[in-house]
Amino acid sequence: MPWAGAMALPSAAELALRSPAFLRAWTVEGRRPGRLLRSDRQQLREYKLGRRAEICLEALQKEESLGPRDLLLRTRLRVPGERAYAPAVDVVWDAARGCTAASLRQTVADAYALPADKMEIAKYFPERFEWLPISSWNQPVARRKKKKKQENLQGAPYYLKDGDVIGVKNLLLDEDEDFGTAGDDLGKERQRQQALGRKKSREALRAHGSDLFPGAATPAQPRGPEAALSIRVGSFG
Repeated sequence: MPWAGAMALPSAAELALRSPAFLRAWTVEGRRPGRLLRSDRQQLREYKLGRRAEICLEALQKEESLGPRDLLLRTRLRVPGERAYAPAVDVVWDAARGCTAASLRQTVADAYALPADKMEIAKYFPERFEWLPISSWNQPVARRKKKKKQENLQGAPYYLKDGDVIGVKNLLLDEDEDFGTAGDDLGKERQRQQALGRKKSREALRAHGSDLFPGAATPAQPRGPEAALSIRVGSFG
């Protein structure tokens, strides 16, 4: 069992953990926690992680036992009047009851003791520095199909998974439609500058190639021999 083995590590011994139930194990993807390894009854090889997989361990303040359909979400309450958030609060969402916006909204509302109709939630996409509001929706379907596609937040466009950050806005105190932060603005600007730099580099390479071969042009493709064309007029009377 990987959790029991992890308990024997020197760093884990310093935390004085009482049992493996006080640990979470994550894969590391892009320097961020990726996949949550939720069962301490499986061997690591059963997860098929590959030979060079990195795993990080998270110490917990209380015991945790996640079910197969539970999603662990990092919720962050927006600070009214500021483009900032309070520290994250972990919320376990039982998606087996219905992976819908209404279900998630109610779970988050219960965690923050807020009326469900007086709050807004949004998923954070850190790679784009963007927040996507989560609201009930109706999936368009072809007329010939009578049944509508069932709402599922684990599918497009949200793709909810363990470890996702969910922004929470208390509409009783904060009516601003924006979910973004000053850090998001800086991140987007940095991405814009990087994209602009790559574009300029490509243009410079093309200009340098034109200077080296000023008369070069793409040779025209040779034309093949023309095929004979015969036309036959039939009788349609």
